[in-house]
Amino acid sequence: MKLENGFLDFDPVHLHPTGQGALDGRRFAVKDVYDIAGTVTGIGHPLYRETHPPADQTSPLVEALLAAGAELVGKTHTDELTYSLAGQNVHYGTPPNPAVPDGIPGGSSSGSASVVAAGLVDFALGSDTGGSVRVPASYCGVYGLRTTHGRMDDRHTAHLAKSFDTLGWFAGDAATMAAVGQVLMTPDAGPAPVELRLLREGLDMADETVVDQLRDLTADGFAGLRLDEDATVGPLDAFFQAFRPAQAFEAWQYFGEWITAHQPQFGPGIRERFAAAAAITPEQAAEARAACDALRRRVRQLVGEGTVLCLPTTPTSAIPLDASDEQVDEVRFRTLCMTAVAGTAGLPQLSLPLLRDARGPVGLSLIGPPGSDRALLDLAVKWEQAR
Repeated sequence: MKLENGFLDFDPVHLHPTGQGALDGRRFAVKDVYDIAGTVTGIGHPLYRETHPPADQTSPLVEALLAAGAELVGKTHTDELTYSLAGQNVHYGTPPNPAVPDGIPGGSSSGSASVVAAGLVDFALGSDTGGSVRVPASYCGVYGLRTTHGRMDDRHTAHLAKSFDTLGWFAGDAATMAAVGQVLMTPDAGPAPVELRLLREGLDMADETVVDQLRDLTADGFAGLRLDEDATVGPLDAFFQAFRPAQAFEAWQYFGEWITAHQPQFGPGIRERFAAAAAITPEQAAEARAACDALRRRVRQLVGEGTVLCLPTTPTSAIPLDASDEQVDEVRFRTLCMTAVAGTAGLPQLSLPLLRDARGPVGLSLIGPPGSDRALLDLAVKWEQAR
């Protein structure tokens, strides 16, 4: 199924601003994981939508944006129960990728990235567990922020794995990203970062063309950050191997009862992931959680209070819509190895649309200390203003 855009056209939502402020005149959309009072939060699956009542409250983030002058113009598509990075939904179709017309948009915040890249809205809310903001931002050539774990008010939003779930947003320019951040977050509590270190293992996972561009862009530092020696966190497959079962166990705790009761039909990949999640024992989950905690301490010690890690957001640009299963699996593995660094450590990660390969855009990512979200956005604004 081919979609004209990333909006849920069968469930239109339109809310006018309730106040005035920093977002006057801006239009936005929200991923179908955010509750809007009076509408069903479908999380990308028609049977989930059919078996759940309309929300009785609206996400406080949406309310804050409306109060700051923004206009909500729709909800956007997501992968089934948000459990994918591809953006291809077997039930609803695939939102277009305006930057790579024959490529996937990335997921699971596929529709939000798509409508921003198409210029249909000024910004859009998404959510990120294993890369669901960062990957579509990279593929669609827009800015995307995964916030520090626990920093955003996640009441009245759907979850996949609460220990890793974060909220975030997309925009086509850094100024809009920062304006949204000023509305949704209080000022950072810690000092602003001062140094940039390229993450060696992240560079090793990416294609050479992308890495060469990244090194050229950061040769003299980045937006006032001085460049220090490359950082290392050890093999990234260790992050993947710890993150995957820990996330899957939580996903089954969240959705398992509903899946068992209703036997929903899932598309390729998602079907297998939920089947694997159902088989994970509490003992295996505890072992994975302990491994995640050890990796989290390692990464947080590396960034300290003043260091930003830099790497490509994804190893390549958007893969083709008709990519082989082997190509999909290979790119997914490399991508999750890269995104699991911030995901496991609970750190903010900002993807900036600054790199390209032969097919299209690739994000340049900045991973900051915990709570440095607005500092990362300020770095993007400085970079954009200096160009």
